[in-house]
Amino acid sequence: MYRLGLSRKRIAELVRAEPAAVGYHLVIARCQDPGLEAEHQAAAGAVPTPYPSPADLSRMEEVVAWALVEGRLPDGRSSDRDERSMARWLSDRRREAAEGTLDPAYSRGLAQVPGWAENPRAAADEERWNQRLAQLVDFRHEGNDWPRHHDYDSEREHTLGVWIHTQRYKRRRGDLDPMKAKLLDAAVPGWQTGRTRGRRPRS
Repeated sequence: MYRLGLSRKRIAELVRAEPAAVGYHLVIARCQDPGLEAEHQAAAGAVPTPYPSPADLSRMEEVVAWALVEGRLPDGRSSDRDERSMARWLSDRRREAAEGTLDPAYSRGLAQVPGWAENPRAAADEERWNQRLAQLVDFRHEGNDWPRHHDYDSEREHTLGVWIHTQRYKRRRGDLDPMKAKLLDAAVPGWQTGRTRGRRPRS
């Protein structure tokens, strides 16, 4: 179907599959048959163009060189316009990698940059989650009852109370990562139940 000029989206609709799944198989197919893309472009009535183009690959080399010199990934919130542009470019490649549609040429080039495929925001969220768990363990080891998100005694208790309340809510809805649930079970047994109504706080 791709050889006949159909788009990834149209193929996905016809075979009732996710576009990302179709894209994944097209990446493999293009690797196995270098002429496939040209046939698709010709059948679709477009002028065959190489992808990634020399300009695309040059851009990748710029991003890779910058990251290796700076020792970090470009920041999308930087005051430098060029750095923000590189961050957007890298974000697009990260999305393609997640969808399974990243071109092998990009994959080979970006392999020089450690951690390029990681989502910075997701990594930061994961680190914050682990910090909160460690803080809750300390809070309980100090002899405190489960932290409250209402009628709390300190900002520390409030922060931890809101966090553990959120974990319980996600657990009831089935939205909590099973691995995180196991970590909570091991580190702070009884976290799902929390305070028992009418029970006096631990001294």
